[in-house]
Amino acid sequence: MADDETIRPFRIDVPQAELDDLVRRLADARWPEPLPGDDWTTGVPVAWLRGLSEYWATAYDWRAAEAELNAYPQFTTEIDGQNVHFLHVCSPEPAALPLILTHGWPGSVVEFLDVIGPLADPRAHGADPGTAFHLVIPSLPGFGLSGPVREAGWDTARTARAWAELMRRLGYERYGAHGGDIGAAVSPQLGRVAPDRVVGVHVNGGPGPMPELPLSEAERAALGEVERDRVRRIEAFMQEEFGYIAIQSTRPQALAYGLVDSPVGQLAWIMDKFREWTHPRGADPDTVVDRDRLLTNVMLYWLTRTAGSAAYVGYAQQGAWGEALPDSGVPTAALVLAHDVGIRRYAERENTIVRWTDVDRGGHFAALEEPGLLVDDVRAFFGALREAA
Repeated sequence: MADDETIRPFRIDVPQAELDDLVRRLADARWPEPLPGDDWTTGVPVAWLRGLSEYWATAYDWRAAEAELNAYPQFTTEIDGQNVHFLHVCSPEPAALPLILTHGWPGSVVEFLDVIGPLADPRAHGADPGTAFHLVIPSLPGFGLSGPVREAGWDTARTARAWAELMRRLGYERYGAHGGDIGAAVSPQLGRVAPDRVVGVHVNGGPGPMPELPLSEAERAALGEVERDRVRRIEAFMQEEFGYIAIQSTRPQALAYGLVDSPVGQLAWIMDKFREWTHPRGADPDTVVDRDRLLTNVMLYWLTRTAGSAAYVGYAQQGAWGEALPDSGVPTAALVLAHDVGIRRYAERENTIVRWTDVDRGGHFAALEEPGLLVDDVRAFFGALREAA
């Protein structure tokens, strides 16, 4: 059957009973005994998570977060049999360039809340109105308000095709793409799916691919100092942090029972990654990113019961990992913050890299950690491409 192409207005309106149930579950949570040291080396410390859970139950204001999200126009539509939720924020500047922003795991559209205003209305933020964007910010299939999925096969290429269709339905013939994490894979794929429509691709963290490990001694010797450091951190990740991928890519349903039933479990699973992937790594995540933002992001997983669906889409469906991809020829830029491990020489194998910016601060969640830096880099990159649009 053909999709219903209707675009429907949408507002988040969580029943109070859902919020009351969350508070009850937090109050009744069963806590494990702390492991020796109770520090981040074995996972999220019990003492730290207890404090954040208490804040979640007693001080966090979901209704304020709900109102902030609802301040932006939201919609849903059916694409390829899947419900897709998205924010659509039109700039007041008539010559604005359309730009689709794609989040990753364990993120959501919440990642982009602090960049919407500066990108869509630069005049109101003291910047050149000629740098304005019309913003389309979808929730990935299977994630949050676009979840769950009913079919297998929602890999990055299928998601990119859905994004191309979404932009067509919105009437955008030429547009840019930006993403981080999974979004940094979807956005280049969108360039491959619609190279005649995508004027440029911007990612944070690098568009891939990663080096194939282990490196030969000759290949390692040919790397620069920064590149060798990033390879070392990739190797450490594979040794110390790969466990979540192993679980989510093989047993997402088994994991989902615990995360969907226990808000403390869902919180711990996501906070573990925010601690490991924010910068500096040794800082507690709520000292790097506002704790209300962190909790609002967790809420979109908790309220929609999409822990399993997001894991299934983000990891279980990545059968093409390591497979060489064609270069779309679309101009591509990468903003690589201090935590991330993008390496230009490898990225150039599959992408037309025209801008590469390494910085010594920030982590994996650029829009949350360094929104001003991300906004500046996006403006600079697309500034040279607007005439082509």
